[in-house]
Amino acid sequence: MHPITEPTRSGMLSVSPLHRIYWEESGNPQGRPVIFLHGGPGAGASAACRGFFNPEAYRIIIIDQRGCGRSTPLACVKENSTWDLVADIEAVREMLGIERWLVFGGSWGSTLALAYAQSHPERVAGLILRGIFLCRESEIRWLSEEGGVSQVYPEQWQRYIAPIAPEKRGALVQAYHELLFGDNDAVREQAAKAWSDWESYLIQFEPQPVDGDGHDALAIARLENHYFTHSGWLEGERALLANAHKIRHIPTIIVQGRYDMCTPTQSAWELKQALPDADLRIVQGGHSAFDAPVAQALVQAADEFLTRDW
Repeated sequence: MHPITEPTRSGMLSVSPLHRIYWEESGNPQGRPVIFLHGGPGAGASAACRGFFNPEAYRIIIIDQRGCGRSTPLACVKENSTWDLVADIEAVREMLGIERWLVFGGSWGSTLALAYAQSHPERVAGLILRGIFLCRESEIRWLSEEGGVSQVYPEQWQRYIAPIAPEKRGALVQAYHELLFGDNDAVREQAAKAWSDWESYLIQFEPQPVDGDGHDALAIARLENHYFTHSGWLEGERALLANAHKIRHIPTIIVQGRYDMCTPTQSAWELKQALPDADLRIVQGGHSAFDAPVAQALVQAADEFLTRDW
């Protein structure tokens, strides 16, 4: 990966009477603009995310989406939907005076990148997408309900379902919703820890035991559950594959780990069928953007976009 440089500018942008989102800019102020969209929803972005881009050539924009990371209020789901986040991205672009930019998103970030590009195709110079997640019911069930990835990691699955009463395990996302948004702080944190530990386990190519902090996990657990409960507001006419024709002209590179247990390759394959000109690159890695084969492919993709006319 490229060297990590410190932000040249950063701040908080008020995007609603309730929400303020963190933004930062690093790299070359005169370089090619790129925005990094983190996963989750609710994960927030780290300094390491700057390393996918050459800081001498890119103007690197990173944000923490509503309710997570350095944005406030933390773990808040009010006024927090996919379309609110799309509007926030556009507000950041306008604030920074950027005409068009490269949009880079992985996992949930790929969902958001597609939703943004389909809403504002004239503002997108290119797309780099990793670990494709289209927020469909089949993908949510694979992650969060019996019969999906639970069959690959049955021992860790027992820790995921432990907070849920046996009679409620037929609809785990809804059962978790009751715990994560209930009035009991201890119950909320126990549920958040189990939810987040399960996902943290899955993103590793070679899973290791995970024992996170329940309070720290609240943002990602509550926001993911909130988005899953509403299918990401991406059903029917707003479904991402159904609107792929709006962005077929946008240069797109898709990087997908063959052994990705969070977002299996099927979704990347279906997106490629909807975007025939996209470049699908399947590498021998898992879900994490920092798996060596995945990271290498992402850096290469970003470097390649520097050679293209925007």
